[in-house]
Amino acid sequence: MRTTDVAAPSAPSGRSAPLSIGQRIDRSYGELSPQEQRAADFILDHLSDLAVYSGTELAQRSGVSKATVSRLFRRLGFENAQEVREHARSLRSSGVPVGGGPAGASADLSAHLVREVENLRRCLDALTPERLEQAVNLLVRGRTVTVVGLRNSYSVAVHLREQLAQGRDGVLLAPQPGQTLGEEFAGRDARDTAVVFGFRRRPAGFGRLVAGIAARGVSVVLIGDPSARRYAEFASVWLECPIDSVSPLDSYASAMSLANVLASGALAARPREARTRIAAINTLYDSLGELEPSTP
Repeated sequence: MRTTDVAAPSAPSGRSAPLSIGQRIDRSYGELSPQEQRAADFILDHLSDLAVYSGTELAQRSGVSKATVSRLFRRLGFENAQEVREHARSLRSSGVPVGGGPAGASADLSAHLVREVENLRRCLDALTPERLEQAVNLLVRGRTVTVVGLRNSYSVAVHLREQLAQGRDGVLLAPQPGQTLGEEFAGRDARDTAVVFGFRRRPAGFGRLVAGIAARGVSVVLIGDPSARRYAEFASVWLECPIDSVSPLDSYASAMSLANVLASGALAARPREARTRIAAINTLYDSLGELEPSTP
């Protein structure tokens, strides 16, 4: 039986998530005819292109009749090829990694570069000087800064925490291993700042998380792709960061760049304090032998 790692898109609370086309094929593969299996194999191998293929193209490329493709779609619960294309587009727009492309597809670095540059341009265009100044002020003036990153957002949160910690103390990462967010924010109030990353395929209850932090008076800097804009009402500052990619997986290059901009701004806002802390950190690096010697 063929398997695929495509996950079903998230559904509203209280409802079962609809199965993706990959999951539907996996569940019914053994019941398909040999010709239907041949078409199903092609679909599983080309999930990233499914949003643009017509029924005729799928039939031609998989070497079966158009009637076989139509019959397969009906077995999987789709009315026609158009409904399949819409389903594939909805999966990708929600962040589902819709399969790998054919061998060699990742070699199209020029298309990858164009998309990465476009994401970065859109991110920085939306980052007005006023908005950047407001975010940096919160990062500098907060008694503590708690950086929150769950699932796909975690790696970006770790990076921002490490960069901010170069220039100030009281920078925390939440949740800590084995903990939930309640422990992290029980003592926080209007004197504190939280940076919350919310990239798509967020865990259930993300909206309650952001609203709950803000309800304590904590200033929230919310960073996410356009799908997180619905939670901006709870934030003091909303920073939008596109993560679309030509590959099946989202790209966080623009998010990492934004983290650099924010941390650099925080360093520049209090240069004397930042230099003092950096000097103390470097002294400890040397005394503890934590870093390899630098080379000229």
